[in-house]
Amino acid sequence: MRNIYHEGSRKLQKHFTVKPLADRLAETIILADISLEDQAFISEQNMFFMATVDAEGSPNCSYKGGGKGFVKVIDENTLAFPSFDGNSMFLSMGNILQTNKIGMLFIDFEHQARLRINGCASIDLEDPLLQEFHEAELVVRVKVEQIFPNCPRYIHKMKMVEKSKFVPNKACKTPEPDWKRLEAVADVLPEKDKHLAGNEQDRFKAINR
Repeated sequence: MRNIYHEGSRKLQKHFTVKPLADRLAETIILADISLEDQAFISEQNMFFMATVDAEGSPNCSYKGGGKGFVKVIDENTLAFPSFDGNSMFLSMGNILQTNKIGMLFIDFEHQARLRINGCASIDLEDPLLQEFHEAELVVRVKVEQIFPNCPRYIHKMKMVEKSKFVPNKACKTPEPDWKRLEAVADVLPEKDKHLAGNEQDRFKAINR
C-alpha cells in the first residue's frame, strides 16, 4: 500500500504540529483490504462521489447514483460499478482510460457516516459483468489501494425523499431525459435517440431535470 502522505501533507502537518496523530491514523484506519464491515456499508449505499484525473493532472468530480448496492464488492480488494447512459461527454470514464486513478467517497446522510476509497480503475468494453447491471453502458472495476472512514462530524443529516425515476429497473421502462429533446442537440443524437429529435421542451426546465 502506497504512502498516503506527500510533501504538501507533511508541510501542513508540521505547521499544525499534528504529524504524530496523522501517522497514527495512517497506521490504524487506512487498509488495503475491504473489511466485512465496509462491505456491508457499501452494499447499503445508492450513491457516491467520484474523483478522476486526466493525463495532464486536471481533476474531474462526478456523482454516481443507482439502486441500493449498485456498487458490488467482487472480492476483498475489488469493487465494480456500472456507468449508465449519461451526457455522452465521458469525462470521468475517459480519465479512467487515461490514468486509471480514482477516488470514491460514500456518504450515508441519514446515519452520518462516510467511507473513502482510493484505487486503480479499469474499463473493459466486453466486461462479463455488463450482463449483471441492467442498461449499463460500461462497468468500472476498482482495485482498492486505500480504504478508510472519515470523521463524520460535518455531515449534514438528511433523509431520502424520492429515488430517481431514471435509475434503470428491469420492472419498468426507463424514461428519457428531457434534455435530449432540445433542438440544440437534435442533429447530433446517436441512432438510439433519434426518435427524440424535434420534441423540444422548455429549455431551462429540461436542462435542470
